[in-house]
Amino acid sequence: MTIVLVMDTIGNKGNGTSNSALQYAHELERQGHHVRLVGIGAPEYPARVNKVPLVSWVAAKQQMQFAKPSDTLFRTAFAGADVVHLYLPFKFGRCAYKVARSMGIPVTAGFHLQPENVMYSAGPLKYLPGMSGFLYALFRFWLYRRIGHIHAPTEMIAGQLRAHGYKAKLHVISNGYVPRFTPKRQRSDGAPAPVPFRIVASGRLSHEKDQITLIKAISRCRHAKDIELIVCGTGPLQHYLRFRADRLLERKAQIGFHKNAEMPALLRSCDLFVHPSIVDIESLSVIEGMASGLVPVIASAELSAASQFALLDESLFPARDVAMLARRIDWWIDHPHELAVWGGRYAEHAKADYSVEASVAKFVAMEREAIADAKA
Repeated sequence: MTIVLVMDTIGNKGNGTSNSALQYAHELERQGHHVRLVGIGAPEYPARVNKVPLVSWVAAKQQMQFAKPSDTLFRTAFAGADVVHLYLPFKFGRCAYKVARSMGIPVTAGFHLQPENVMYSAGPLKYLPGMSGFLYALFRFWLYRRIGHIHAPTEMIAGQLRAHGYKAKLHVISNGYVPRFTPKRQRSDGAPAPVPFRIVASGRLSHEKDQITLIKAISRCRHAKDIELIVCGTGPLQHYLRFRADRLLERKAQIGFHKNAEMPALLRSCDLFVHPSIVDIESLSVIEGMASGLVPVIASAELSAASQFALLDESLFPARDVAMLARRIDWWIDHPHELAVWGGRYAEHAKADYSVEASVAKFVAMEREAIADAKA
């Protein structure tokens, strides 16, 4: 098949959705399909940047830009394609939908932008009653009411879509991780926890990712003097988090952007993965940590799907509960044998259920179903 992937910012490897699109594109090609990428930074079909007052400034802090629609670009990219897949419901995607349908090409879409993420980036707007429901309805009106097949990365977000009146067929397919993320060599039985004990977290440096809870928890750990924190990401809270970490932690923390290509080796050099986020559609970073042989400790939150990855109670803590997270971290440091055993089990779990190869095979099946429906 010839599949076109359309997303505003497709060439930015610092954005999780961009990473997912690029990973899907590479795996689709490996499985014998032809892929065309359309968006800012795309190699063959690049779009121009659309500057939206204030909104673009906020989006840039999340490593995202809005693309300027172009009928000429779309018609060139879509010529001879079997199906067009949209990633976001903004103007670029909506115009792509109209052009594709005018050309008689089936269109599917993914739901990758959780309204709650938008709210947390929108300052005081997040306090308005009913704002979340309004955004779900707005996204549905903008795009998803016209789409027959929607890719939802987790059952959690699929449930949210059903609850908010989305009528399309929902295909729950993980974004998946790429084979570059391989398990670390686990320590032998009886070896004590290393010093420093390296804890890693990955995600946008923003309120909903709640890295401040992790910083506070480490400061309360019995082993605080032995813990080194690494937070991979960029976002509006970078300076604040560095300031708080400098004040609260005994060892210097590393907080900032890391290239995606560097992440496999970085993860394998660490000892524990902590994910304090309270809003997540899936959280590919947790899957990548598991695939690297790291035990995750994950916040249990109503609007985060990440807790689905936990295989035992010691991998969970109530969201924003600093004291419980500190106890979880201390427990894993005190039990190095269990840390090694469960690190291996998490790596096996990720390989069995969340590889990009398996995810793309399901994605292709969704696209074939959409094409068949369009011909019916």
